[in-house]
Amino acid sequence: MGQTLAEKIIAAHLVEGKMQPGEQIGLRIDHTLTQDSTGTLAYLEFEAMGASRVKTALSLSFVDHNMLQNDFRNADDHRYLQDVAAKYGIVFSRPGNGICHQLYLERFARPGYTLLGSDSHTPTAGGVGMIAIGAGGFDVAAAMAGEPFYLDMPSILGVKLTGALSPFVSAKDVILAVLKKLTVKGGLNKILEYYGSGVKTLSVPERGTIANMGTETGATTSIFPSDEVTRAFLKSQKREDQWVELKADDDAKYSDVLDLNLSEIEPLIALPHSPDNVKAVSEVEGTPIDQVCIGSCTNSSLRDLKMVAALLKGRKISDHVSLTISPGSRQVLENLAATGELLDIIRAGARILENACGPCIGIGQAPPTDGVSLRTFNRNFKGRSGTQSAKVYLVSPETAVASAIYGEITDPRKLGVYPKITLPAEITIDVGMFIFPKKRFTGEVRRGPNIKPLPDFAPLPNKLTGEVLLKLGDNVSTDDILPGGSEIMALRSNIPEISKYVFCNVDREFADRALKKGGGFIVGGENYGQGSSREHAALAPKYLGVKAVIAKSFARIHLANLVNFGIVPLTFEDKQDYARVAQGDVLEIDLTELKSKLRVRNSTKGEEFQVALNLSEREKSVLKTGGKLAAIKAKQTKA
Repeated sequence: MGQTLAEKIIAAHLVEGKMQPGEQIGLRIDHTLTQDSTGTLAYLEFEAMGASRVKTALSLSFVDHNMLQNDFRNADDHRYLQDVAAKYGIVFSRPGNGICHQLYLERFARPGYTLLGSDSHTPTAGGVGMIAIGAGGFDVAAAMAGEPFYLDMPSILGVKLTGALSPFVSAKDVILAVLKKLTVKGGLNKILEYYGSGVKTLSVPERGTIANMGTETGATTSIFPSDEVTRAFLKSQKREDQWVELKADDDAKYSDVLDLNLSEIEPLIALPHSPDNVKAVSEVEGTPIDQVCIGSCTNSSLRDLKMVAALLKGRKISDHVSLTISPGSRQVLENLAATGELLDIIRAGARILENACGPCIGIGQAPPTDGVSLRTFNRNFKGRSGTQSAKVYLVSPETAVASAIYGEITDPRKLGVYPKITLPAEITIDVGMFIFPKKRFTGEVRRGPNIKPLPDFAPLPNKLTGEVLLKLGDNVSTDDILPGGSEIMALRSNIPEISKYVFCNVDREFADRALKKGGGFIVGGENYGQGSSREHAALAPKYLGVKAVIAKSFARIHLANLVNFGIVPLTFEDKQDYARVAQGDVLEIDLTELKSKLRVRNSTKGEEFQVALNLSEREKSVLKTGGKLAAIKAKQTKA
């Protein structure tokens, strides 16, 4: 039987395990990337491992998230990241160069390679035929140190594309259509592999958009074939020599197939407060809006902003709307400026922001109270924008522009003739904002006063006892656990301080209560820990004494992060037992043996229920040791 494209790349990088869905495998990682929000902690972890140099073929450090320098903290972190990059052999992308995923796609993505990134939207690179996976910073640090990346072998879901997109329908609408079918947990432990005659109608930036937002289905990653379209993209980036044709075998078998006729898709919109709350734009037309933000790693490519420029040319935005544009990279901005298209955007009334994530992670452009904001971003979780009462909708660049012009949610087909844009065969390329490492580093890694050492955690005890500190519902995101925004993200290298904000938008008393109670348990519903890869959402609760999380199910990256920091992830064997546990109940769990089935005693109610510990023996060993850092140090000592 033939292989899927994903299976071919995994097989070529397999160092441990068997390629059977559900079996744990270890992969050799070719490239890694970090960004400043997660990277500072990742490099503190890398340093703690004692490695003298990165062992990957290529590792990159991007500064793109928390760009505001209101005081010394962010500036200190950026300086630390640059010093670490120089010392350990890492390519450093300076602040202002652009968003990691857009930059990586332009300058470094290679068909057939593996990429591990400390950002959940790392699968963007699947648009050129890579296995690109988002993970916690600790897993990325371990990969840089030469360790395999471990995960459960995903099943491969084939997404068969036929037809071609209609005018005013774009890649964002495609992935919203997929989300409508799969929901935010339908891709869990799956790779979404796109194939079919419709693939060749999509440019690489469009493929990147679809692969990027496949993350919102819970998928491990998404991947497109590497074909002549890929070749043309790499040629435009003066990297044609890195192209290789890659596709699934004709007789490849997928675990399931999702058929999608591109010709039948219409402009779509995700309503508050979830990326899978999808409807046709025509169903919600006429809703007044206050703000439109175009950008993020999902929709900030040259293709997207050329379309924005073409649609805005000769038009003005509504007097009641604030329109911001965040180009994905310096390359995108330079090329728009060179052709005069940037002028069309500016004359329409748009505000040009820095080449960075910015509003997508709650840094700047918070909507007004009760405001309606349309964004070309990938997430619209409640409060993520920086305004708890805001209503955030996710849309394509086409719908964003139409709505900004009319001042209300508008079907972009009302704009008339769809502009024909073409990506240039050759584009302006400037790599001056990348700092490539020299062979020898003779300086000193500078650390500001906000950069604190990693906390030490003891090995897992044989018995866990404590209160249920908080009980939550379904689809709790890492934004709920530890929000973004400029105030909190400035503390990313200071665990004692950032831990004060754990669940701050859910329960302001949580951090104080956890410390006073000596830690305890968290109870959650389905898909606990969805969203961002930020491992602070595991490390900070661990610092507060959280011993275990008992949930109906977990998101993939957060589950791994809990294990990496020694928090026991347990799932209800009978989901009905969730209703029998209340906040304040005292629980006891015997962990003398880390069995796959464990009993939890609720001493408050005098009851017991069963939970599952769905981990491999390797993961159980990491958990028992007290986390991944302790496990790696123990391995090095033994060696």
